[in-house]
Amino acid sequence: MTKNSFYILLLISALFTSCIPIKDLVYLQNKNSSEEQSTIAAVESKPYRLQVNDVMSIDIKAIDPKLVSIFNTTESSSASSGKTESTLYFNGFTVDDHGNIRMPILGEINVIGYTLEEVRVMIEKKLLEEYFKTEANIFVTVKLGGFRYTINGEVGSTGTKTLFKEHVNVMEAIANAGDITTVGDRKAVTIIRQTPTGVLMNEIDLTDVNVMKSPYYYLQPNDYIYVKPLRQKTWGTGQTGIQSIGTIITLLSLATTVYLIIKN
Repeated sequence: MTKNSFYILLLISALFTSCIPIKDLVYLQNKNSSEEQSTIAAVESKPYRLQVNDVMSIDIKAIDPKLVSIFNTTESSSASSGKTESTLYFNGFTVDDHGNIRMPILGEINVIGYTLEEVRVMIEKKLLEEYFKTEANIFVTVKLGGFRYTINGEVGSTGTKTLFKEHVNVMEAIANAGDITTVGDRKAVTIIRQTPTGVLMNEIDLTDVNVMKSPYYYLQPNDYIYVKPLRQKTWGTGQTGIQSIGTIITLLSLATTVYLIIKN
């Protein structure tokens, strides 16, 4: 093998090992080529059960608004400025360390481990039993104060994010964070989930369409998402073929210059 052939082979090898393949960048691929593309049914998200430090928005309505105004701590502020995240933080109902919320007149109500629907029924039943008759047409709405999650690693914008939606999947959460960067590992996205029984951690492959069957495809409030970097990031040779060639040519030029200086 001649010296020129060796350099060409070295250049080609470095180029292929440093470039990021397109298959590592495309989401939701049908990797089973032997089967035709079929509809993938996403796993239905389970109802969220409330945990400590969750913030809830609770609205109570009736035919005569004056009858229920004392139960609504956020009514005046939400009417003028809308239920923003900061408004709910100061005026919403936060689950304390004992799993309780404190409501005007109703006092402390234990909500830890209950779904939002179960809390709604609980409050409505308590109001009808102790304060109102059926004719008052009490209408209770219970929602989380935004869907909060934290994302870190190789994404456009890291940090704690809040979406005002009831159900959020991992693709929506990542898109809301500015998408995964070119050097982010889409095949091993880690999701850490806090549950009443402990912390769960799992990796999912976003390049595989079957990820929609995973119980981690739909997020739970307060989930933590971590996107690891690819090895190409530490190599520093570039993310595309053009960048890699430019880096290699620069290194070869530097090596040639040093060789000529030493030789002379």
